[in-house]
Amino acid sequence: MSGGGGRSSAGDNAIARRRNTSSSRKPAPQTREATHSRSVERGGERQDNSANMRPNPSPDNTTLRVKKQPLFPKSGLTPKTFSVILMASPKRFGNAPQKNQGKVQFGGLMPVTIKDVAEQVGRSITTVSRALNDYDDVSEETRQLIKQTAREMSYVPSSIAKKLQKQQADMLGIILPTFGPRFSDPFFSEFLAGIGNAATKRGFDLLVSTRAPGDEEIDAYLNKIRSRRVDGFIVVRTRRDDPRIALLLEEKYPFVVFGRVKKNNDFPFVDEDSRAGMRAIINHLIEQGHTRIACITSPQTLTFTHYRSQGVFDAFAEHNLHLDESLIIEGDLTQRSGRRAAKQLLDRPNPPTAIAACNDLMAIGAMGEIQGRGLVVGKDIAVTGFDDIPWAENTHPPLTTVHQPIYRIGSMVCDMLIKLLNGEDVEKKVILQPSLIIRQSSGLANGQMNE
Repeated sequence: MSGGGGRSSAGDNAIARRRNTSSSRKPAPQTREATHSRSVERGGERQDNSANMRPNPSPDNTTLRVKKQPLFPKSGLTPKTFSVILMASPKRFGNAPQKNQGKVQFGGLMPVTIKDVAEQVGRSITTVSRALNDYDDVSEETRQLIKQTAREMSYVPSSIAKKLQKQQADMLGIILPTFGPRFSDPFFSEFLAGIGNAATKRGFDLLVSTRAPGDEEIDAYLNKIRSRRVDGFIVVRTRRDDPRIALLLEEKYPFVVFGRVKKNNDFPFVDEDSRAGMRAIINHLIEQGHTRIACITSPQTLTFTHYRSQGVFDAFAEHNLHLDESLIIEGDLTQRSGRRAAKQLLDRPNPPTAIAACNDLMAIGAMGEIQGRGLVVGKDIAVTGFDDIPWAENTHPPLTTVHQPIYRIGSMVCDMLIKLLNGEDVEKKVILQPSLIIRQSSGLANGQMNE
């Protein structure tokens, strides 16, 4: 992939520093990872096969070990399903395997191999392999015999062998830039659901890791690039000067981005016009009669912060109003930071009549602080968000926000990456137009609610 012009000096320095010090530093902590099973097309829950699960013996001595662990939120797009592992007790089969039950070894069923099929039909492993792959140098009669025998023996081709043959992992990677030990932002859950279901339909798995932005994050990318553990990356929450993108461009490793950088976006990306979305929010509040409007922004390093801030200034300029920049407070995209920012704003002698947050979680946090003071959201003070996460319509009152089709965007970036890996034509720059969703949290300034 071309497009080296998008690299920043900060990104180059960060990458060089990591390479120069990697041999002297202690190894980075193990990345928390979750592999998205291909069953996700049919469901939104996955199984944890950890060894400490307590077995529940069944009457026939077969041990069932099942544990549910939700990967994605409840959604009409991702119905629930369960994965089950069957661990067979050797007592059930005695000293020899029963027909078509696989091989019993060390207390469990071993998968049938191509060698077992070859022995059963009395042909060479090469002949069996070529028959199963429909080579025309194997007679039709022999091919049908081998395929029928393989079915009866429940033979499944080795996925590892197939991947080695293709020299492809059939795995997409995403490293979520989060500071916490777990990601609680429902934005990511919806985004991952879109990616995971799209990947399943195209025969790919999804490897999800979490890393705080910084040196260890770059190490995680380098590790997966050098081990070829994934075929390509999806990058999210872009920064104005993004060392991840600089690295991937330098390594010529396939990737697709949700978002943009400050300049030279010469790579495949999907983004929403955040500037237009925030302008629509502020216009709506001004039309409701608000002029003293506060804004809780996201971190200034993020690219979309720049666009959304521009949208705020655009709206005030369009109405020839003065924006009091002392009412602009930076948050970190969490509910806690939204609540903290709202506390600072409400403690002022002349507090704002409306608060526009740059994402829904911060808006929900602000609503909590407002309600904790006995004030009514939408009547005493208006609140708006951005993203339209699944929680937004279920807050009290429901949250006015800008809709981003998060699930659809996840599907789009996944399809773009797979097309890129398959050598298909890819539309490199996709910018979606946002839509304003008006709900009760932005009631009229005089205390009346929107219908």
